[in-house]
Amino acid sequence: MVSCNLKLKMDINSSEPKIQKKILHTGNIVKQFTNGSRVFFHFQTRMKNEENKIIDDSRKMGKPMELVLGKKFKLDVWEAIIQTMAVNEVAHFTVDKSLVTAYPFVSKTLRESCLPKESRRHHCCGVTLQNEGIGYPDLNDLLRVPTDLEFTIELLKVESPDEYQKESWQMNEDEKVQRVGHLRNEGNELYKAKDFKAATDKYAEAIGMLEQLMLKEKPGDEEWIALQKMKNPLLLNYSQCKLLEGDYYNVIEHCSDVLKSEPDNVKALFRRAKAHVGAWNPKEAKLDFQRAAELDSSLKGVVAEEIRKMEKMEKEKNKEDAKKFRGKLLS
Repeated sequence: MVSCNLKLKMDINSSEPKIQKKILHTGNIVKQFTNGSRVFFHFQTRMKNEENKIIDDSRKMGKPMELVLGKKFKLDVWEAIIQTMAVNEVAHFTVDKSLVTAYPFVSKTLRESCLPKESRRHHCCGVTLQNEGIGYPDLNDLLRVPTDLEFTIELLKVESPDEYQKESWQMNEDEKVQRVGHLRNEGNELYKAKDFKAATDKYAEAIGMLEQLMLKEKPGDEEWIALQKMKNPLLLNYSQCKLLEGDYYNVIEHCSDVLKSEPDNVKALFRRAKAHVGAWNPKEAKLDFQRAAELDSSLKGVVAEEIRKMEKMEKEKNKEDAKKFRGKLLS
């Protein structure tokens, strides 16, 4: 229980608790907290010294803090104090300096998450940290002279693990594989509805999850091959969407990826051929079309028509190029 955690955070030689709570506004919804619960809260951080200075305010940052419990957040005291609260409660927590040594680094991360990427400071190595600090004078002061901190917390919402869609980093391997199937189905439905951009996003998310799982396996092993077989249909679906969007080089890249492990995949050959036409690589397009027709005789008529149209385009292009060349000679 959290109340036990708070009692543990006592000085063994002192009766003074290291966390003191004062309720400013009583909450009205009591929620059960478990590992994986997602909490949303606003916070204000004040230094408990002569300055009594406010150093952070989530409302000024523009969004509430979001935290998933049990995921080893750097400032574990926040997990402890949040779990003593009810939804819509507002409370002060005065926390001993020994429990908030990580706060300057947490604060730096939160501040910079609100900035454009180009404005963010680079990660500090040990030497830079010693010589220059972490880039914010007030946080450098807190690093040099640690002090107790007061957090004013307003708990906005608590979601149990089954009430929200987990982020990829929160999922175990089985959950990721299951999510890939859902994403593929969602992508297929969006494709049928002709929402190709949204379908592409679903397929891309699923591909990304599989690639994360493949990184943990040795290429060529049974588990890696099984994941590659799951990935190939998603690559083909993604390629089809990109083909319809006219993103030909992306199609060529992803169909080629499929053909590395499945060199006789007809869909990959045919879609890559179409992309080569769009990117105007007629020689490569013809080879892919012909190979697709060799593997699937039902495509012979379609392929013959595609090659005929391509050859016609090629003749027209050659005439146009010759005309331009003559124009240059006469100018």
